[in-house]
Amino acid sequence: MAMQGLSTIIVLSFILAIGFLLVILSAALFEGNYLTLLVVATYVLAPVPNWICGKAQARDDFMDNNGSNSIVELGRFLTGFLVLMGIALPVVLAHCDQITTAAMAMSISGGLLIYGTIIAFGLFFREQEEF
Repeated sequence: MAMQGLSTIIVLSFILAIGFLLVILSAALFEGNYLTLLVVATYVLAPVPNWICGKAQARDDFMDNNGSNSIVELGRFLTGFLVLMGIALPVVLAHCDQITTAAMAMSISGGLLIYGTIIAFGLFFREQEEF
């Protein structure tokens, strides 16, 4: 069981590294325009609203039927906004002819790999805590 978990972490780390490589190459390969690196800021800032709103939620807060409250939902909304901005920012930059479409495609594919890997890490460690 431990070997399977280790191999999962290694594969996910490798995919994460490929995603960051695609984002960095999208900035460096095409005309030396580093505007696509602004997307990395959204990778860093995306989990912050969930973390802050999760800490702000008290255990004795009134909850509705599905077990969530407005603070947690605000954190999820802001995180979703930042994730969407990380995907949409290269599209806007390409539309304004600030970056090439190839750089846009590399940045979006790298971003999707990074976001997917972060979600997979979260699901993997959530499964580990349940056992």
